[in-house]
Amino acid sequence: MTEKEKQEVAAFRFSIIHEFVNGAKPSFGEQEKLLREKCDKKWNIPCSDRTSIGRSTILRWIFLYRESGGDITALYPKDRTDKGRTRVYDKDTCLGLIQLRKELRNLPVRLVRDKAKKRGVLPADVSDDLSTLYRFLHAHGLMEKEPSQAVDRRKFEAEYPNDLWQSDVMHGPKLQVGTERARKVYLIAFIDDQSRLITHGAFYVSESLVSFKVAFEQALLTRGLPRKLYVDNGAAYKSKQLQFTAASLGIALIHAKPYSPQGKGKIERFFKTVRTEFLPCFHGETLDEINEAFDLWLREIYHKRRHSATGQSPFKRFTAKLECVRAAPRDLKDHFRSILRRRVNKDRTIMVQNKLFEAPATLVGERVEVLFHESSPEEIEVKWKQKSYGYLTAVDLHINSRIKRDKNNDFELTGESGTPESGQLWEEAL
Repeated sequence: MTEKEKQEVAAFRFSIIHEFVNGAKPSFGEQEKLLREKCDKKWNIPCSDRTSIGRSTILRWIFLYRESGGDITALYPKDRTDKGRTRVYDKDTCLGLIQLRKELRNLPVRLVRDKAKKRGVLPADVSDDLSTLYRFLHAHGLMEKEPSQAVDRRKFEAEYPNDLWQSDVMHGPKLQVGTERARKVYLIAFIDDQSRLITHGAFYVSESLVSFKVAFEQALLTRGLPRKLYVDNGAAYKSKQLQFTAASLGIALIHAKPYSPQGKGKIERFFKTVRTEFLPCFHGETLDEINEAFDLWLREIYHKRRHSATGQSPFKRFTAKLECVRAAPRDLKDHFRSILRRRVNKDRTIMVQNKLFEAPATLVGERVEVLFHESSPEEIEVKWKQKSYGYLTAVDLHINSRIKRDKNNDFELTGESGTPESGQLWEEAL
């Protein structure tokens, strides 16, 4: 299993246990209720065809996380010991079951199994265990939908600052960005549920994962770490990298249910205020101007004004309990690094973001992982088999042209004006 896959699994496991390990420890009764709910629920488990989690498994994850002192790597999955063994269903059986279920979508699973055995889709030498078939159909989204029921919605508010943040994106006006022509900008904002303080808000040229990561990192630097982050179901928010980043910082990433904007009522109400109060009064033409004006409006008006729901200003309510706020770690930047997989060429080079870098000779031919932060793409760390091999250096063709190697692969750097003697073999070391 690759490092990226292990991060994905660890982030999922943290999302299951965060109520038990993050913040106040639940009482025995509350813990038992939470355990039952999680065991009864169906999950989309990364790198697995299972859809349910057992009580002992959840308790083991809690133990591992606590024993490690909150180290996210304690939730990494162990390497499989059954690699190479056949699964319950082979490829042909899987395809046959999927096709049969699509034809008989409303038929009970038990009868689907009987039909599969009659038609030979499920061979006699293959297990006909009903629970296995249930898990398989769940994993492929082929279970019959439950009838819609009325949703029990209730107003809520976090008890302390940074207990819960909500985040979303608002479409903004068209503005001048640098020397480019006018283009649409997007407001990415984070609101503290308890105080209604905007922990960070700014306009960006896109609503992509890159822009969201920049905004999220700035919010953490400015206002500390939340326990939970409530976001939409957009592609940027469902990124595996974002899930691991949040989990490694002890932040539970919670996604709103599709087509249910009611859960993000506070951030949506703030966006309405921006549209009705801030944007009509803004008369600038550039991205820098709107961000400068927006920051001033937040500090001098919104954060100091009495909020109708809380009876206090957002800034006063947030700062009244600063002892509850977790400061961002010194290595916060490392948690936001992107991870790419690259193979080291025979000339020791790796291409990262259209630039050539030089890797250690011992990694030639290996598939490695490179980690870098968008704000400093020249600082690239290389890892192989979960071991760091330091930082890569950019390829300098002029220096490499003056490196002489002998048969033992030792090298010697010649002078600026050094030229090879007649008949002497020189090699480029790129």
